[in-house]
Amino acid sequence: MQMTAEQVIRFIEEVAAQVRDQRDYLTQLDAAIGDADHGANLDRGFSTVLTRLPGVADKDIGTILKTVGTTLVSTVGGASGPLYGTAFLRASAVVTNRTALDEVAIIGALEAALEGLHARGKAQRGEKTMIDAIAPGVETLKQAYAAGDSFVVALQKAVAATAAGMQATIDMLATKGRASYLGERSVGHQDPGATSAHLMAQALLRVIERG
Repeated sequence: MQMTAEQVIRFIEEVAAQVRDQRDYLTQLDAAIGDADHGANLDRGFSTVLTRLPGVADKDIGTILKTVGTTLVSTVGGASGPLYGTAFLRASAVVTNRTALDEVAIIGALEAALEGLHARGKAQRGEKTMIDAIAPGVETLKQAYAAGDSFVVALQKAVAATAAGMQATIDMLATKGRASYLGERSVGHQDPGATSAHLMAQALLRVIERG
């Protein structure tokens, strides 16, 4: 299996569409434990990304992902811009000059993105952040593919893991970010960052499934 630069573009477009469609829902989630701007901020960022994709459509995947990352860092407010921006930038660094990615390269890019999130956000699993969806997703993808599943099946399992991680944040006490200021009152609410991370995982799966 190969994921081409064109498919990477389609993935970004799919993420932007998902964010636009779920903008109000993400903002609702954030209103309960944050600044009520997660959906609006992400939508603004990915809308700007869409305007810049035509300029890199003929470039390598590293350049495409770097453009996404720098755009998110510069246009998305709050914590999500620097975090998602860093994730895309770290991923871009390990696929420089690549015009197609095999399964191992995709996993490597996702691992790099996760490492970037750990480095930038200083968060670990169990602290009610996007890490709680992304980390189990990446781990499940690696393990399932290594165990012999096809990449599509492994990715389906990974997306299910992001969903479970997202839902698990409901019962977690927030210890990072704005939500941590609420203390015990943060329990009972789904984390908006974990939710947007799950939406992105779904977008990747759809693009891969279409081939």
